Formats: sequence, structure tokens, C-alpha cells
Amino acid sequence: MGNDLPVVIIGSGPVGLAAAAHLVKYEVPFLILEKGDTAGAAIKQWKHVRLFSPWEFNVDQAAKELLEDDGWLMPDKTQLPTGGEVIDRYLKPLAALKEIAPHVIYGAEVVAVTREGVDKLKTSGREKLPFLIYAKLNDKTAAYRASAVIDASGTWHNPNPPSADGVWQEELQVHTVIPCAAEDMDALKNKHIAVIGSGHSALQTLTELAQVKQVHPDTAITWVIRRKSPDAVYGGKERDQLAARGALGMQAESLVNSGAINMEAGFLTDKISNQHGRLRITCMSGRAVEEVDEIYVNTGARPDFSFLREIRYQIDPAIESTPALAPLIDPNVHSCGTVRPHGEKELRQPEPNFYIAGVKSYGRAPTFLLATGYEQVRSIAARLADDKEAAEQVKLLLPETGVCSVERPAVQAGCGTC
Repeated sequence: MGNDLPVVIIGSGPVGLAAAAHLVKYEVPFLILEKGDTAGAAIKQWKHVRLFSPWEFNVDQAAKELLEDDGWLMPDKTQLPTGGEVIDRYLKPLAALKEIAPHVIYGAEVVAVTREGVDKLKTSGREKLPFLIYAKLNDKTAAYRASAVIDASGTWHNPNPPSADGVWQEELQVHTVIPCAAEDMDALKNKHIAVIGSGHSALQTLTELAQVKQVHPDTAITWVIRRKSPDAVYGGKERDQLAARGALGMQAESLVNSGAINMEAGFLTDKISNQHGRLRITCMSGRAVEEVDEIYVNTGARPDFSFLREIRYQIDPAIESTPALAPLIDPNVHSCGTVRPHGEKELRQPEPNFYIAGVKSYGRAPTFLLATGYEQVRSIAARLADDKEAAEQVKLLLPETGVCSVERPAVQAGCGTC
């Protein structure tokens, strides 16, 4: 296939744009297909949430160099940005650069990836054929030819269900985002609100709801978790080297101990039903949380592989991550996100020049950091540019949690965020 064909990047989030920045450095043509209407579109849904990691770990090096060449000033590397600040101060300026902007198509939802003229059954010569990427654009389907594909589409649009068996049941009006106390105060005040989940998104939701309760004391908050003991869900607390993450766990613990939040531990959600206009959450053991007005389901997310049916790819059967990463990030074994440096070699798929990168490469594991994704796409870009030495010299500096454990936590099947 000709070298004039671009590398198609799916998604213009932080990792997708970082991939573009590295390809710019190598003078490799690329095209970004973004489902949303702006760079980092998914982040807009949690723009009020402050990240745990400072700017130092949220900006890709190649992107930083391109931006600074254009006069951009790096924010204080020690400060913790909100999601909205990441969009406004980093992603939008990056996507607007003359080296990148002409090569981004917004409103393009990828619906299929294949090889030109063959399906996945055909083996002979398939690696010499261009990729063909189909995307819905303005109610029509467009096709784009590519020399390689980097799937950095993330997992945000595919949230995990509240049920313990991992299956979305009947359609009910539940929220899968993190509320904003300032914006949602009137809609939530004096209601009974349940939060299902025990990861950091659930903790963030609880702290936002606690602000509502502080202003409107009749607001009731019930926290539903699968673990029998709440101790592990509070995280590393003061031992966590990401101080903001540790503080979040301590704040949630304080809210529970003070009685501001009612905790239902060891609760394996079976179903949610409508009872005379209010909601009832039933546990597999028969327990129930009654008369609920609003439910926030913060149980993590999972990858969407539906548009990859004609591509030869491999995932771990349990974690749904790239296979080489699964033993390192399995939440059944690890209690934190310490992962050894990895790059193109570990992310390589049976389909030559096809890669899954970013949070999607982690499958259902809830341990991803942006710096990891940046190193992934740096290595991938080097390999696609035939810079094999740079692709193999994988280096990664991550903030340690200081609280890693290999003690097997008690989790239930289908739990992606315990």
C-alpha cells in the first residue's frame, strides 16, 4: 500500500491528538475521525471534575513542543486542572494548530474498519491492502482509506451497567455521568439519590451530592457498593502519592462516618424497578433500597468493539484489554494502577498496523493515566515511521500510588470498578 495514505486516528481526545502530534514530528500523514463536535468532546461531560494528576502528567511532550512553537504557554505543571481546563487550555489549542486542524473531521462516527476488498476471513496478502474506515457523517456514510489505524476512541460512551451480572436490563432513567452541584442543585435538592459504584467516579459523585445536601439538608444519599467492607473503596488516603486522589477517599469516608451518606455494602444489584413513580433497587439477596428519586450509576465503562468486527484483533477474555496488559492491570489482583512501561510491541495486534491505544487498551480496568497513553502512541508513531529503535526504547514516568497490593480483593463476576 502506498505511503501517501494517512494513518487514521479514531478519536480526538488527549491520546488521539497526542498520536497526531507524534506523527507530525515524523512527517507521517494522518487523519483524525472524531464522533463529537470538538476536540475532547467526551471530557465535556465531566468538565467540572478536577483531575488527580497535575498538568505535568497531562500534556504530551510532542504536543507541547508543537504548541510552544506556536506561542503557547504551558500551565503551571504542579496545578490540577479540571476537565474543562484540559479542553480549553490544551486540547482546543492543539487541535487548532495548522499542522493538525486541516486533518480533523468532526461529527464522524466510525461504524466499521476493514481491509479494502476483503473481510477478516481472507488471509493471503491482506497486510498489503489499505484499511477502509467507514464513518457516519451528516447522515451519510463516508469511506476513508488508510495505511494504518490507531483506535483511541476510549470507553466513555459505553458505561457499565449497575447490575452485578454485567448486563444492561430494561431501560430506566439512570444517570451515568458525574453531577455538578452548582448546575444540578435545583434538580437534586431534597431528593433521595442513590449512587451505585465504588470507583473514583462514584466518589466524585458523592462529594458533589454532599454539597447539595449541605445546602438542602433534606436531601438523602445512599451509596450502594458490592464489597462487604467499605475500607478498600476509600483507596490509599494519606498514603496515595496523588494527594488529590487520596483526599477524595478520605472525604468519602468522613461523609459516611458522619452519617451524611448512608452506605449499603455487600449489595449485589439485581434489578431496578419503578414503584409508583419512584425507584426501587433490589439486591440479589432480597435487600432493597426503597423510594429513590434519582440513580447515578458510576460503575466504570467498557470498550466498544462492534465496529472492529472485520479486523483481526485480540483482547483478554476477562479484562477486555490488550492481552499483554491484562496481568498488569487486572483489578482481581491489583489494587492500583502501577504498570510497567509498554509501547508498540505490547499493543501489537494480529492485524498489521492496527492498534488499540489509550484507555480502550485497558479494557474494563479502571487504572489508566494519560501519561501511559502518551507513551503508547509515541511508540506506535515511531514504529509506523519505521523508527524501530525509538519504538523499542519505551520509557514511562508515572506518579506512584504507594499503596499497591497483590492481595486478591473479594470481587464479583462482572465487577469492573470494585
